Amino acid sequence: MHKNSIIEINQNAHKNNIDFLKKTFGKKVILSSVVKGNAYGHGLKEFVLMAFANGITHFSVFDVEEAKIIFDTLGNKVTILIMGFVADDDLAWVISHQIEFFVFERYRLAKASKIAKKLNQKAILHIEIETGMNRTGFKISEISKVAQFLIKEKDNLYFKGLCTHFAGAESIANYYRVQKQIVIFNEASSIFSTFELHPKIKHSACSAAAMMFPETRMDLVRIGILQYGLWPSPEVLVSYLNSKKKKIDPLQRVITWKSEVMSVKRVKSGEFIGYGTSFMAKNKMKIATIPLGYSHGYSRSLSNQGRVLINGKRCMVIGTVNMNMLTIDVSEIEHVKKGDEVVLIGTQEKLTVSVASFSDFSNQLNYELLTRISKTIPRKITL
Repeated sequence: MHKNSIIEINQNAHKNNIDFLKKTFGKKVILSSVVKGNAYGHGLKEFVLMAFANGITHFSVFDVEEAKIIFDTLGNKVTILIMGFVADDDLAWVISHQIEFFVFERYRLAKASKIAKKLNQKAILHIEIETGMNRTGFKISEISKVAQFLIKEKDNLYFKGLCTHFAGAESIANYYRVQKQIVIFNEASSIFSTFELHPKIKHSACSAAAMMFPETRMDLVRIGILQYGLWPSPEVLVSYLNSKKKKIDPLQRVITWKSEVMSVKRVKSGEFIGYGTSFMAKNKMKIATIPLGYSHGYSRSLSNQGRVLINGKRCMVIGTVNMNMLTIDVSEIEHVKKGDEVVLIGTQEKLTVSVASFSDFSNQLNYELLTRISKTIPRKITL
C-alpha cells in the first residue's frame, strides 16, 4: 500500500447526497448504489461500508470480482446486482450466493438455468432490453422466445427485474434518442405482460436519466456519479437549478485526494525542468516535487496544466508528469518545506480544486479521472 498519498471519503457528505436523492426520487424508489470501477475511484470496500452505514442496502457492480468484494465485506445484509460480465465458471458462485445479475443473451439464460437446476437454487435474473444503446440486451424480436423460456424454466429462474440503459441521458442532444428508448422499453414490458410475466422491479435510470427524465425512475434507480457529489454533466446541473428558486448545488463532493511535498529546490533562469524541454524556467524559480504521477492516476495530460493546493495557495504543475512524480511551481510561497500538505482534489483553507476543474485541464471525464486513481492508494473514511 502506497504512502505517497491518501484518499479521504467523507461520510457526512455522502449522507447529504443520499438524503437529497431519496427526497428527489421518493421513498418508494429503491436507490441502488453503483460502485463499479472501484466505487468510481473512491475505494470499493471502504465506500460500501460507509454507504451501508448511511442506509444503502442495494449495490450495482460490473462484474463478479466487484460482487465478491462487497459480499466478503457485507455478506447477505445487502442486495448485489451484477450489470455486466459474468464468466461461465463464476455462475455457480453467483447463483449459490443469490447474487442478482443482468441477462442479455440467450446463451447466458440457458447456462444460468442449467447451473441453477444442478444447484437446486433459482438464479435471480434481470432481463436487459436493447432499446437503442446497441451494446447489450435482447431485441424486441427476441422477447417472445425469452418469455417462453422463462415460463418453461420457472423452477430454475426467478425473473426479478426488467431493465435497460440509456444512451447519453446527460445531454439534451440525445433527448429524442432517449425518448425512443423509453417507448421501446415499455413495448418490451407489454410483451412480457401478454405472457403473464410481471417482474418485481423495472429499472432503467442512471444518474442523468433519473434527473432529466423522471418517468424513468420506475421501481429502482442505479445511481453512480450523483452519490459521489458530482453531476453527470453541466447540462444536468443547470436543468436542476433552473427548476429551483434557490440556485444552490445540493450535492457535496465525497472525495479528497492529498499528498505531501517530497522535496524543495531552486532552479536558475533558462534551465529546463523535468524530462525533455516542455518547460523552461524564465526566471529564478522554487519548485516542489510531489511523490505521485500517472502510475497513480494523475494523468500525463496534466503536464504544464494541472493545479494543486499548497499552504492555501493554488500552484501549477510544471514540466512533464512522470510515472511517479510531479513538479510544482512554488515560487510564490514564502515558506514551503518537505512534508507540507498537497491537495490534488479537495479544499485547503479557502481554495478548492474540484474534480470538474481537474478534468477541464486534462480533457478527461469526471468518471475517467476518478476510476484511474490507483487502487493501491489507501482510502480513509472521514466525517
